Amino acid sequence: MAKSYRHHLPKLPDADHFRSLEWIEKANAPVLAIGRDYACGLTVPSHSHSRTQLWWARSGVVLVYTSGGRWMIPPGHALLIPAGIEHSAEMVSDVRMHSIYISPEASEARRPLVLEMSALVGSLIDELVGAGNEASSERRESLMMELLLTEIPRLNQRPLGLPFPRDRKLAALCRQFLEAPSASANIDAWAARMGISRRSFTRLFRQETGVSFVTWRQHACIFASLPRIADGEPITTVALDAGYENVAAFTTMFRRMLGAPPSVYLRDQRT
Repeated sequence: MAKSYRHHLPKLPDADHFRSLEWIEKANAPVLAIGRDYACGLTVPSHSHSRTQLWWARSGVVLVYTSGGRWMIPPGHALLIPAGIEHSAEMVSDVRMHSIYISPEASEARRPLVLEMSALVGSLIDELVGAGNEASSERRESLMMELLLTEIPRLNQRPLGLPFPRDRKLAALCRQFLEAPSASANIDAWAARMGISRRSFTRLFRQETGVSFVTWRQHACIFASLPRIADGEPITTVALDAGYENVAAFTTMFRRMLGAPPSVYLRDQRT
């Protein structure tokens, strides 16, 4: 296993982003580990990497955009971005990011995947990012990277990626929905707004997104609510704003998607 390269970047203005990208592309080391802080509201312009990136939100919430969807990285999660995929990002809050950049051959992923971080993977990345100028043997670094690359495929995937249609009319409806999500939104209303039949709409929606309208709506409601919950808003308020009749219904859907009710899930991530 080749020696990794460690670097920690301070909080930088957006104008310096492409300089850091240039550094990543020119670095000769086959494995890079980087830590960086981003301010709330910062947007990262569209770009791609020649390496596969594992972008871990050490703290804070990030939205990543690709031509095929939107991907949310809440605390305790990472986004695996395959090499060559154009993406941009928006910081929903102050963000502390730890990333590793690896050879495209090290991952079989062909699309972005949201992964729930394990304590082991997090510790390995922390060690690589935080090592700085400390003396460390090549053997030790080689073992850490070998274990890291072994553990990444074992991380649990989470449905925090939201496929987005290419059809302009349908994409516009999806964007409007994310601005005001509602669990009561129905197929007939969307079909009428597009001027097509219910059957044509359901066929088009699945062709464009790969999932049914109901599944997309459920995921979109949770997707849109997670930053608000992470920001400390009452779950009752968020659930009612999302169109759920009661908190229990919202909690059931949240648990079905993320494996735990909102309060427990976010407590565990912060821990």
